[in-house]
Amino acid sequence: MYFDTAYIVKCYLNEPESPAVRALVRSAPAAYSSSWALAEVYCVFHRHVREGATTSGEAQELARLFLEHVNDGLWSLIPAGEPFLKRVGTLVISAPPNLFLRTVDAVHLATAKELGEGEIWTNDRHMLAAAPHFGLIGRTV
Repeated sequence: MYFDTAYIVKCYLNEPESPAVRALVRSAPAAYSSSWALAEVYCVFHRHVREGATTSGEAQELARLFLEHVNDGLWSLIPAGEPFLKRVGTLVISAPPNLFLRTVDAVHLATAKELGEGEIWTNDRHMLAAAPHFGLIGRTV
């Protein structure tokens, strides 16, 4: 199953939908995401520190735990090299003019597509709306 960063973070922070997402990840035969999630997850932890929702020490512990989970294979992160990013660009430039696409959303959607996944799990409304352009079904808990 392919998870975007918003759903990965719900496994570490207590946010709306976190229990349901954790259960979904536990039931997944494999949990995939883009290697871009490495930077994105840390940015979300930092945002929580900036907003006062967590301490710097707590965020560092969460980052350590996430990296441990990556190293242990709980999260299979797919590399996003230059040839892949060129293919992402082709998909983006062919999108309808009214489709709202952010860079990292396009990377996640294209990664799921290249993996042969039929679905992408997220609660991001823009990514859910863009999923069909990438041949995917956007799913949310």
